[in-house]
Amino acid sequence: MFIPLHDANTLKHIKLQYVTLSLIALNVLVYLVVNVGLAGGVYQAAVISFGYIPAVVNDVAELPPSIVYIPEELSLVSYSFLHGGFMHLASNMLFLWVFGDNVEDALGHFRYLVFYLLCAVAGALAHGFLVPESTAPLIGASGAISGVIGAYLMLHPKVRIWVLAFGRIPLRLPAAIPLLVWFAYQIGAVALVSDEDISWAAHVGGFVAGAILVLFLRRRGVPLFDRAIVTPKSVETEAPRVTAQGAGGTEPPSWGRG
Repeated sequence: MFIPLHDANTLKHIKLQYVTLSLIALNVLVYLVVNVGLAGGVYQAAVISFGYIPAVVNDVAELPPSIVYIPEELSLVSYSFLHGGFMHLASNMLFLWVFGDNVEDALGHFRYLVFYLLCAVAGALAHGFLVPESTAPLIGASGAISGVIGAYLMLHPKVRIWVLAFGRIPLRLPAAIPLLVWFAYQIGAVALVSDEDISWAAHVGGFVAGAILVLFLRRRGVPLFDRAIVTPKSVETEAPRVTAQGAGGTEPPSWGRG
């Protein structure tokens, strides 16, 4: 419905969002190895071995020992680094690119990484709660990135972002509008859509987790809901004084720009 393009929301506490960039790079690397790798059958084996399968984690079913490479509980995280195709990967990484840097800025690097992984876990658990006996593997970073979206909404609902509405119409809107519409769509899909190819519950679970976790993990003094406008340190300089005199022989006042 809305494709995010750019938010022009300046970083205030960090110089570079290297955790966000590293997560994007890792997801792309895994995609290249698993989906584009030359070895036959790599994708199917990876999905079964590292995807989140509710029936396996809930001890309803078991994987053959020959394809068990990690403890089943770790699949609550490992599933989020696998993707079903290029568009699946690209859409998730676009959302992470647009919104992840400001959430990382508000939390700090280490807490942001913990936050991201916890949102992935929350997405998987929400999916498993809805279909506890499912033997279909869940893959994709959507649960974790939904958490990033939830945190961004709590932090910056008034920041204007550029989006493509319906994939065609460029609009500049307060973040609250497209993000709340997106979340409402996920809620509706959980209740009404029986599409087993998309886990709407994982999106909802990740979003709710992100909105709650940001309350406790954000830096001290970071406001919620854009209650304060904090000038980035990089532009905290006084504008040069205007020295030319006006027509009346008096010096005009100097103006600073934030």
